[in-house]
Amino acid sequence: MATQIRYALVTVTLVVLQSTFSRFIAIENITPDILVIWIVYLALRYGQVHATVAGFLLGLIMDITSGNFLGLSALSKTVCGFVAGYFYDETKTTQILATYRFALMVFFTSLVHNLIYFTIFVQGSELPFWRTLALSGLTTSLYTSAFSFLPIFGYSRVKGDRVLLR
Repeated sequence: MATQIRYALVTVTLVVLQSTFSRFIAIENITPDILVIWIVYLALRYGQVHATVAGFLLGLIMDITSGNFLGLSALSKTVCGFVAGYFYDETKTTQILATYRFALMVFFTSLVHNLIYFTIFVQGSELPFWRTLALSGLTTSLYTSAFSFLPIFGYSRVKGDRVLLR
């Protein structure tokens, strides 16, 4: 029960950070998607079903708080959790969370998330699809994966494993 409360508090904190403070660390209007990092972490810890449900709930919360296209974030983050769940391996969770492999998983999962998000978002608009996908989708994925090194350093430090390349 204490773990569930702690995860709920972390989730609320990350939603607040994503919806309010992420614009302060934006580079040319590109912000890291902190929630994708959290979804990948949950997928590595608990598996595909938990990550898929968490992705849906986090996406729905972001849709409600942002006031944008209702259901778009819920869909893309649900698929994000589903895809991230394929990386689940109960025996290697600790090793993955403390190495660069976590950042690679975040990058791939974020790329899938952004592909779905921007494919639907640009429909019916004047925005060119490939340019939007390259400029916004790819750069957001790169920034998100670079940002994911913060939890990697924190996790490896807590676990006493300071070797990144294993």
